[in-house]
Amino acid sequence: MILFVFQILPGNPAQIILGVEADENQIKVLEEELGLNKPIMDRYLDWISGILRGEMGRSIKYKMPVANLLKTRFPVTLFLTLYSLALTICIGVPLGLWIAAKDGKWYSVFASTLTQLGVSIPAFWMGFILIHIFGVKLGWFPTFGFNLSGVNFLQKMYRYFLPALAISVSNIAIVVRYLRSTLLDQIRQEYVRTARIKGLKTHQWLFRHVLRNALIPVLTILGIIMTSSIGGSIVIENVFALPGLGSLMVQSVSSRDFPLIQSLVFFIATMVILINFAVDVLYQVIDPRIQIGE
Repeated sequence: MILFVFQILPGNPAQIILGVEADENQIKVLEEELGLNKPIMDRYLDWISGILRGEMGRSIKYKMPVANLLKTRFPVTLFLTLYSLALTICIGVPLGLWIAAKDGKWYSVFASTLTQLGVSIPAFWMGFILIHIFGVKLGWFPTFGFNLSGVNFLQKMYRYFLPALAISVSNIAIVVRYLRSTLLDQIRQEYVRTARIKGLKTHQWLFRHVLRNALIPVLTILGIIMTSSIGGSIVIENVFALPGLGSLMVQSVSSRDFPLIQSLVFFIATMVILINFAVDVLYQVIDPRIQIGE
C-alpha cells in the first residue's frame, strides 16, 4: 500500500539524488540502476520476495542495506519508547490510585482537572514547552546533541528525560483518568463494602483486591499507549533531533526512499503486532482464567 501511495505523489528519487541540474539521460540511467523503471507490481513482488528471504533491500538515500540502518536506529526508538512507558506507569498508576482513594476531596478534583488538560496537549507541543523551560530558560537538561557513545545508563536516562516526558505526559493523564474510573467502579462493588465492614484498612483492600481487578482494563490501555508511543516517537525524535526510527522515517519520505519507507512501515507494524501479543500473554499472567483467543 505504501509503495502504491507514493507512486501518485510528486517527487522522483533519482531526481532528488542527482539534483535539479541533472539531465533526462542521467535520471534514466539512475532509475534503471535503482530499479525504479520497473512496473510497480514487479517492484512490490521483488520487495516481498526479499522480505521472505530476510532481506529488506537497499536504501536509495544512504546506499546501504536497510537492515544495517535499522540496527543503528532502532535502539534509540526502543529506549525512548520504554522510557516513556516506564514514566507513564511509575507516575500514572500511583497518581490514579491516590485520586481514586481520595475521591471527592478538593485536591483530588484539582488533580483530575490537570489530567484533563494533560490529555489535550499534543506531544510535540509539550516537547517545545519542555525545551523552552527546562532546556533554554533553566538549562537543566540538554536540548540537542544526544551522542550517547561512552555514557552510562544513568547519563542516558538524564539526556533522554525531556523527550520521554514529552511523550508520556498525555499518556500519564490517560492512565490516571482510566484507572480512577475503573477503581471507583470496583470500590462500589459489594466485596469492597464487605472488606470495609470486616475492618480491613484502605491499603489492604485497595492493593489486595481492587487493584488486581482493575489492572486488566488498564493493561489494555497501556498496550495501546505503547503502540501509540512508537508513533509519537516519530514526531518527538524530530523535535529533539534524535537519531531513531522516527527521524529516519521523515528523512526517507522527504527523499522518496521507497525501499526504506516500505521496510520501516513493515518493521513498525511487526512491532505493534508483537506488543499486542505480549499484552494478551500478560492478561493470562494477571488472571489465569483468561485464555488467549477467547
